[in-house]
Amino acid sequence: MSRHEAVSDSAEARRGFLAKLLAVCCGGLATLPPLVAGAWMILDPLRRRGAAATFLPVTDLASVPDDGIPRQFAVVTDRVDAWTGFAAEPIGAVYLRREQGSDTVEALSATCPHAGCFVEIESQGKCFRCPCHNSTFTLDGRIVAPSPSPRAMDGLECQIAKNGQIAVKWQNYYTGIAEKVARP
Repeated sequence: MSRHEAVSDSAEARRGFLAKLLAVCCGGLATLPPLVAGAWMILDPLRRRGAAATFLPVTDLASVPDDGIPRQFAVVTDRVDAWTGFAAEPIGAVYLRREQGSDTVEALSATCPHAGCFVEIESQGKCFRCPCHNSTFTLDGRIVAPSPSPRAMDGLECQIAKNGQIAVKWQNYYTGIAEKVARP
């Protein structure tokens, strides 16, 4: 084999090595976006799950008469589901109640602790009743025995701003259990 043939084989081997190296680099770069997107999709719900309950505006103090009778109000907020955003989406309901001459407001979740149905005020307005399984609660949320509900209605924390705006610390709780355990 002549020296010229040896140099030619060596140059060809280098070109082949560089071509293979370039192919591996291009293949690696091509697989990077799907891997990053997959990691983002898997980890994104974990990042969102840790969000704590937040105060959401519900109504103003003038909308809650001080007659002791609870009134139902929708809880509305902007919601994001995966990558889709929903503006002013209803996410639940609360009952707000104020006693005569009082500026404090009591808030109860409208979700029955038994099976998750919405409770309603009885036609005479003397108690709450769940239409699904007949759980009954007093107007302040205590359970009326006998009732299939394992606990009283879930109370929620309220804040009243100086301008009269009522905000409720919105939180969902597990149903069907005796303890009041917040859902993540």
